[in-house]
Amino acid sequence: MAIVLLLIIYLAFISLGLPDSMLGAAWPVMQGDYNAPLETAGLLFMVMAGATIVSSLISGKVLGRFGTGKVTVVSCLMTAGALMGFSMAPSLAWLVICAIPLGLGAGAIDVGLNNYVATHYKAHHMSWLHCFWGVGATSGPFIMAQVISGNQSWRSGYLVVAGIQFALVALLFFTLPLWDKKEAHRDDASNHTAGDSIEAAVVEENKEVKPLQIKGVKLALLTFLFYCGVEAAIGLWGSSYLVTVKELPAAVAARWVSLYYAGITVGRLVTGFVTFKMSNQLLIRIGQWTALTGAVLLFLPLPSIFSLTGFILIGLGLAPIFPCMLHETPVRFGKKHSQTIMGYQMAVAYTGSTFIPPLLGLMASQFTIGIFPLSVLAFTAIMFLSAERLNYVLKKNGSLKRKMASSSAS
Repeated sequence: MAIVLLLIIYLAFISLGLPDSMLGAAWPVMQGDYNAPLETAGLLFMVMAGATIVSSLISGKVLGRFGTGKVTVVSCLMTAGALMGFSMAPSLAWLVICAIPLGLGAGAIDVGLNNYVATHYKAHHMSWLHCFWGVGATSGPFIMAQVISGNQSWRSGYLVVAGIQFALVALLFFTLPLWDKKEAHRDDASNHTAGDSIEAAVVEENKEVKPLQIKGVKLALLTFLFYCGVEAAIGLWGSSYLVTVKELPAAVAARWVSLYYAGITVGRLVTGFVTFKMSNQLLIRIGQWTALTGAVLLFLPLPSIFSLTGFILIGLGLAPIFPCMLHETPVRFGKKHSQTIMGYQMAVAYTGSTFIPPLLGLMASQFTIGIFPLSVLAFTAIMFLSAERLNYVLKKNGSLKRKMASSSAS
């Protein structure tokens, strides 16, 4: 039963990723149909992300009252209806209206399923869970590219994905009893054991210290802010940059962005296995360097094939950063405050995906979409420097604590 339910959860996370990347892939065509300025996609993205933040903040009470299974069913139904609304929207105003339930549904699914997997399954399943989000995020622009290249309207692409979502709603509805059954072999016992050892290893300077006052927390939040900013900005504006600057057909540009999401997907699949042999900190550092290398390739005035390589490298680099940083939270800051800090990290992550892509769109409308690679490089560099500074602070703080412990013992 636990395995069957896990497969259903993975399918639900695919559905979570499907609409995330579709707007960016379809916007070069949608923009002409609505006669809208370039930055309008940023507005729509902000509405969706803002609704996701609101949903995430209130989802704790909702999940506690109705349960993860029922909330997931209703949330998927909301996203399916919103996607169908996108396919039929007669004006930009209707797109804005439909963006609200799309964001609300996504936020509830994200928080609910992440919490459920963290509670009932082993830690490596978290990387694979986000890998399946990547499957959806990769499939979204690929479906849109196939529709556009077949001389069909972008509306058909949204309609296809809405149909997939409605099919998932039916599956979730008929498997609701599984959510209420307790798994015979719960993995959370191993998580508690790991947490206890982590707690013993982390010595807090002041037990009454507030979470934001713990050394390194603000640097971790800054890293999450720009991680999600980079990830979302590439998904939203990558196609527009390739069409406008690199002069690629819209369908080809959409496929290239889907390869970027494929990099994230494959990277997280591999990360799930590599975590058995390699530490989270090392995986984060390798990911940072890989993403920075891809951003440099994207920035340099090279032939278009190097832009594709840059997209893929950035995707591969970003893959381990988010799940590994989430899993590393109790190690870095102690088990006592890890849950609160985890909430801060998720809130800041959503803030990055809400405001950084629209800000980039506004800047592009004032100047040119040609600033896209420079912006991606700058955001990636800030993310990299924040993560490295965090490692230095934590290492220095750990050395100081060991010296203090040694002096006390003597």
